[in-house]
Amino acid sequence: MEHLPKKIATCITLIILAAAVPVFGQNGFSKAFSESYTYEAKKDYSKAIESITNVYNADSYEINLRLGWLNYIAGKYKESLTYYQKAVKQMPVSIEAKLGYAYPAYALGNVNEVISVYKEILKLDPNNYYGNYRLGSIYYEKKDYLNSHKHFDKIINFYPFDYDAIIMSAWTYYHLGKLREAKVLFNKALLNKPDDSSALEGLKLIK
Repeated sequence: MEHLPKKIATCITLIILAAAVPVFGQNGFSKAFSESYTYEAKKDYSKAIESITNVYNADSYEINLRLGWLNYIAGKYKESLTYYQKAVKQMPVSIEAKLGYAYPAYALGNVNEVISVYKEILKLDPNNYYGNYRLGSIYYEKKDYLNSHKHFDKIINFYPFDYDAIIMSAWTYYHLGKLREAKVLFNKALLNKPDDSSALEGLKLIK
């Protein structure tokens, strides 16, 4: 049992290396990725996607992840979801693939599925910034302020001066009727972003 963590780490390493072989073991892949970044920067998403699909290898985690992202920003949410699903299947403990999967799933209105994905992420990494922030934001939109507060509060413990977490936590406290805490956080947000309209609006409502 004492060697179990080492064995698990070795297995994960072997999976990563196996997934990387199709990408880094063939000519043309590096060029395709480079071209896709260039086209993406120009917002020519069709050509960015084409650059990768021209060298598509279904066994490549990196290619599926890249196509998941490119199709998402191109507004092709169903296609994006398909590629992210493949990436998640190839690397089941990949947080980046799960975070990516949540984008098109949310765009397609699958909110409950997105909540499940973020919960999976937080099981793997309880303090993950994006998992906590996005799940907190979803609960906020659903007016579930108690659950929203739990996630924003966790972020603030690790990133005490992070504006996004501070302002969302401030509004969450406001809706929970905890005005003293909300006022402290709205003022803290103004230290990060002076004259911030959201923080000023919150303070005006408290007065």
